[in-house]
Amino acid sequence: MVPLIVAVALFMENMDSTVIATSLPAIARDIGTDPLALKLAVTSYLLSLAIFLPVSGWTADRFGARTVFRGAIGVFMLGSIGCALSSSLSQFVLARIIEGMGGAMMTPVGRLILVRSVDKRELINAMVWVTLPALIGPLLGPPVGGFITTYISWHWIFFINIPIGITGIVLATIFFEDVRANAPDPFDAVGMVLAGLGIGGLAFGGSVLGLDLLPLPVVLALIAGGAAATLAYVVHARRTPAPVLDLSLLKIPTLRASVLGGFIYRCGIGAIPFLLPLLFQLGFKLTAFQSGLLTLSSALGAMGMKTAVPFILRAFGFRRALTVNAVVTAGLITLCLTFVPGVSFAWIVGVLIVNGFFRSLQFTSLNTIAYADVDHARLSRATSLIAVAQQLSISIGVAIGALVVDLTLWARGHSVITAVDFQPAFLTVAVIAACAGLAFAQLPPDAGAELARRAPAPGTGPTDATDQKLG
Repeated sequence: MVPLIVAVALFMENMDSTVIATSLPAIARDIGTDPLALKLAVTSYLLSLAIFLPVSGWTADRFGARTVFRGAIGVFMLGSIGCALSSSLSQFVLARIIEGMGGAMMTPVGRLILVRSVDKRELINAMVWVTLPALIGPLLGPPVGGFITTYISWHWIFFINIPIGITGIVLATIFFEDVRANAPDPFDAVGMVLAGLGIGGLAFGGSVLGLDLLPLPVVLALIAGGAAATLAYVVHARRTPAPVLDLSLLKIPTLRASVLGGFIYRCGIGAIPFLLPLLFQLGFKLTAFQSGLLTLSSALGAMGMKTAVPFILRAFGFRRALTVNAVVTAGLITLCLTFVPGVSFAWIVGVLIVNGFFRSLQFTSLNTIAYADVDHARLSRATSLIAVAQQLSISIGVAIGALVVDLTLWARGHSVITAVDFQPAFLTVAVIAACAGLAFAQLPPDAGAELARRAPAPGTGPTDATDQKLG
């Protein structure tokens, strides 16, 4: 039940972050503002998420993981209700900031509860359930948002979170243990400010780069300020015994590969959910709903990998699977260069399904290997560091995709985007994703071997044939 409960909560958070994309015009009409101005609701959510992520691990140690997880769901629900009842832009943006605060605690604390509750030999199977929401949510969000807005009312995009959230709180109360640190570290206030400014500047600036939401000098100032604050935090963390983000965890080879290799990989892959809808709507002239239905093909592939991942990792090991699959997924991304008007939709769907399968394998492997060698006392610190790296990499991925499309338009002297203008962007992010394989190749040959073992059947000992080291 623990993986399922965490998965449902993370699905709610991941889908909500993208579900409003197709509903912005309808929301703008109702609250009396411009749809472009309402984009601030999207970016304010990302900013809030980035700022509060670093403190999630300390909060779980101090107040208890179950308590924080339930509280995070409650805050997220409060923000959802605020969004649904908003009558002005300022109210809507404030409600989205509250949602971001809840989401920032919900994701890493949910993973913390999972890794503390599940035997390491069952972590692969459990992580499959937790990885699916992160893959399916962003893909399902646009078509669901379009359907609800068209046939019901945009308010239900947010009201639908209430029964899901209440169910999550009840189930967490029944099935979760309220684990907390016996002697939590002192709160690193200076580190929290520096990390919040650094991550917020980089994530927010990266997210709006190329979207024409803010003047370019302002965006560049945000990114530069974020980079400066991040550098200041690195200096501060080296002098602090208990920093809010423990960079010393990067000395662990498996976690370092997951964070650094995963960062590079997501900088490439993170642009795909941004590029594909634009390609289908601007290049193929499809509606937002039709575009969303096409991108759902990747979700089908992601669901198909659920039973295959444990067998693949046990047969080939984490190092080989991560290294080879980085190149495989990069090759599949290059096939997106063939997505031009006139190409068969069956070909597009087929490519996206296969792409979704192998991306799911990579994300599940990354999320699992991160905890292979982290001792129990530092699990909360690890979840915060991993969550921050993921959020930053996805924001940078979107920025890279948008920037390459803009540069392509400038180089070709176009003012109207066509399908071929996306080809350099797909090629760029494919090369970035493939480069992650270099980081994964540095893993020890037996990395994650304990995770790849089969859990012993009831009544069998550790020498049982199913409990031998694989990979």
